[in-house]
Amino acid sequence: MPAPADRGTGLVATVAGVLVFLALVSFAAQLLVSLHARTVVSSVAFDAARSVATGTDHAGEPERVDISEAEDTARRLLGRVGDRASFSWEVDRDVVRLRVRAPVPRLSILPLPGLVGLSEVDRTIAVRTERLR
Repeated sequence: MPAPADRGTGLVATVAGVLVFLALVSFAAQLLVSLHARTVVSSVAFDAARSVATGTDHAGEPERVDISEAEDTARRLLGRVGDRASFSWEVDRDVVRLRVRAPVPRLSILPLPGLVGLSEVDRTIAVRTERLR
């Protein structure tokens, strides 16, 4: 029979272990969501910059695409994240640069995503313009 001072120590250790496990699972899930958001934002930003640089729409059809149309299409493709995303365009004769900053959807109740850089996606895409000679 355990001594009276040892009563309840198994419960404390179990609760601490479960909390650590849940924190690690929460961090892993947030990491996966962040990686997915980075991939999607990068892809959509590249498509938008390419459409402005080459003058083709999202489906690849030749059409003059201006910046506002490309940005509207990108926001629509990003869904709720696109509503809070910021787009900065630099268009010159040779290169179209697009910088997209978008928040990552948050799963974790812990403040860890902000501390380790998982709370925002910041991508800059540069696409060369092509002109017929």
